[in-house]
Amino acid sequence: MWVERLFQDLCGHVMAMTDLPAGAPAGFMDREIRSGEGWSERLGDVLATCRVFVPLFSPRYFASEMCGKEWYAFEQRAIHHRARSNQPAEAIVPALWVPVPPSQLPGSAERLQFNHRDFGERYVSDGLYGLIKLRLFAEEYERAVYELAKRIVSVADSVRIDTGRPVDYRLAPSAFGSPSSGVGAPRPMQITIAAPTRHDLPEGRNSDHYGDHPQDWNPYYPSSARPLAYVAEELVRSLNYQAVITSFDEDRHDGKAPPSTPEILLVDRWALRDEDHCRRLAAFDAENRPWVTMVVPWSRDDHQSRAAETELTEKLEAVMPVKMGQGRALCRAAAKGVPTMEAFGQLLPQVVEVAAQQYLRHAKAYPPGSGGGSGERTRLTGPMGNTSFIPDPHDPATEAEDL
Repeated sequence: MWVERLFQDLCGHVMAMTDLPAGAPAGFMDREIRSGEGWSERLGDVLATCRVFVPLFSPRYFASEMCGKEWYAFEQRAIHHRARSNQPAEAIVPALWVPVPPSQLPGSAERLQFNHRDFGERYVSDGLYGLIKLRLFAEEYERAVYELAKRIVSVADSVRIDTGRPVDYRLAPSAFGSPSSGVGAPRPMQITIAAPTRHDLPEGRNSDHYGDHPQDWNPYYPSSARPLAYVAEELVRSLNYQAVITSFDEDRHDGKAPPSTPEILLVDRWALRDEDHCRRLAAFDAENRPWVTMVVPWSRDDHQSRAAETELTEKLEAVMPVKMGQGRALCRAAAKGVPTMEAFGQLLPQVVEVAAQQYLRHAKAYPPGSGGGSGERTRLTGPMGNTSFIPDPHDPATEAEDL
């Protein structure tokens, strides 16, 4: 009832502040469409076309997997918009329904640059729920809603995110992390780039896709204006991970050391024209690190890559046979080549979760501390050791990832 009133009040202000035709919807509330046939498709369509996303912050909101899926679906549009245009695209306007301590915010919410104090001190301390429930705060409620509506209209006018392809809401991951990990600080994920720079390209290779560092590699140029490493970083962060970008040239892999973090290895097949790259990639492959999942981006619009695809694919299969055949079908598909930015965005979240699960399976465990009792569960060392997910070593799906 109270959320419905807030929605109607916001819509009234938005209608008054814009030139929307009378009777046109000023917004959508997911409660309107979470029932009946086709609600998932309808919600996907709305999230693919709406201009501003307004999450109602509360502990219950961030504990909801469905709310995390909605956030994820909208954020993908912003990420792909930034990739194509290399321009900022912040179209999330949060509202405090119930104040949430910063320590309980997932990374996606914590990163938002938003000053809630612009809407009033009482709004910050009590949230909209407190203001709307108590008549004593009626004036503060009206001010907060009015200021929130102004912010929504301002963002809608200044930020134009491209419409996107509807995300299959039922299969989408949550921007707040997996349910087993709980809400809180982002988990670590390493992104490693194995690619040449424009200074050491194979003879005749177009330099438009490269920069001064491996992290500058942009296989989807010109459809994407940003280096792939930074697009991947945003995609990983949208899943409540803390991404760390490194280059394969800088990273020193110790095959005997236990894993310290899950990892995504992005490989440019053109790097295989360099013998040193081949040697080091082959040595890495021989270490058989299942918590490192390999993705091979390439563009079907890159005529040189298309012409050399057969040769370079065969060479990659010879140099890295373990990674080419490791894991589930989606991992093998990622290793065989991802031809578009859209496909990369759809595949990477699944690959990330496989890497995280494999890391948890292979990370070094240590016995419970003294006094923990015989019933205390074994814990994992490393930066992801505070997660509550303990994989079942007898789970057939988990075992299949090592094939």
